Amino acid sequence: MALLAAHLCHAHVLWAEETLPLAAAGQMLFGKALYKGIWFDKPPLVPLIYLLWGARIGFVLRFFGALYCFACCVVAWLFARDAWGRREAFWAAGLLGFALTFDTPSAVLPLAADLLLVLPHLAAVYLAFRKRPFWSGVCAGVAFLTNVKGVFVLAACVLFAWPAIPSLAIGFVSPLLLAALVLRTTGAWAAYIDQVWIWPAIYAGNSPISNPLANAAIRTMNWVGFHCALCAAAICAQFCTKERWRWLAWGALSFAAVALGMRFYPRYFFQLLPVLVLLAARGFCQMRPSPRWAVLALLLIPLVRFGPRYPILALRLQPYWPDLAMDADSQAAARLIPAGSKTLYVWGYRPEIFVYTHLEAASRYLDSQALTGVPADRHLGQSTPVALPSTAQAREELTRSNPDIIADGLSLYNPALAMQNYPDLRSWLAHYQEFARTRTTILYKRVTR
Repeated sequence: MALLAAHLCHAHVLWAEETLPLAAAGQMLFGKALYKGIWFDKPPLVPLIYLLWGARIGFVLRFFGALYCFACCVVAWLFARDAWGRREAFWAAGLLGFALTFDTPSAVLPLAADLLLVLPHLAAVYLAFRKRPFWSGVCAGVAFLTNVKGVFVLAACVLFAWPAIPSLAIGFVSPLLLAALVLRTTGAWAAYIDQVWIWPAIYAGNSPISNPLANAAIRTMNWVGFHCALCAAAICAQFCTKERWRWLAWGALSFAAVALGMRFYPRYFFQLLPVLVLLAARGFCQMRPSPRWAVLALLLIPLVRFGPRYPILALRLQPYWPDLAMDADSQAAARLIPAGSKTLYVWGYRPEIFVYTHLEAASRYLDSQALTGVPADRHLGQSTPVALPSTAQAREELTRSNPDIIADGLSLYNPALAMQNYPDLRSWLAHYQEFARTRTTILYKRVTR
């Protein structure tokens, strides 16, 4: 109930990481094929999850988000129980539930690729621990189809499943072969490779961070400080855990996954949560009462930092925070779109406008990254494209579409990336005129000349 109550406080907003999967799922309900008919740069299970509840938002979205987090806690409970006992099991479930509530809201609320990895990660290593290598491999394969960092989950499973590696490998490739068959059958295989592998590789190789090592050190220290209660208890567990080398190796592999790409965003640290929470549960159970209460008091750091946000947001006592300002503007823009409009194109990274309007996308591009070559994590302030030679072809493809409405959610943030700056889009834009605008969105409608 606590998880559900916390999630329902966010029922009237959308966070950035969930908007593109929601929009993609919404377009799939129009009959469009993922990758072939929808440009999407994440593994296939990310938007498919949202189809389980018809890509609806509000109460339904937050209910299933809370249910997912509860399922993570259940698997953590089972793992800790079988590893140590029932006492550690309750600690593991409680600590994970706490972490999935009072961590950074933009990370713990959206059912995005990083959070969606937690459940199959836990399940895969738990089944390897229980010496069920085939099903462990299946869960690792599901993890990989959710987030490419699932390969690190497979490596962690090897630590616990050894020497049953053949069964583990067969289990791992089983869901991958099924996914490959579906992609081949739908004609989306080449698009999948381009969008999920080639584009992210270009993105990873063009970091906007000038000093990656300093950034890694600062963000890691910040995360450790914010989670110092879990870290302190996990260190204590190392003195009372059998085969601790396996747990240490699992933690090292998980941190390697966090470091992939050298960006160290808070949501990337979800890869560390399974092993950290389990070890912290063991550590708390082995502590004497006085130090246990002292370490528990450190949980006040995330509680005080993000706890007040829940009632404030639920009661709408504050119009918006900076990290929700774009969502508020997108809701305002969606309300201005005339009834009877059928198709929409959105310039910039504002896929939530598709979600709020329930309009069909006129193009397979739900954002402008592939058309400008500038990734969404920097295009509000930077305009230098990464090495993506297909942007001109993507813009040419866009000009063959005829959306009823164009929502430009980027030009007022970054005029250098305005649609009008691209010569190959000007004749297409000549068929549209502005009819409304919000603080950061310009709305155009198609006119007959």
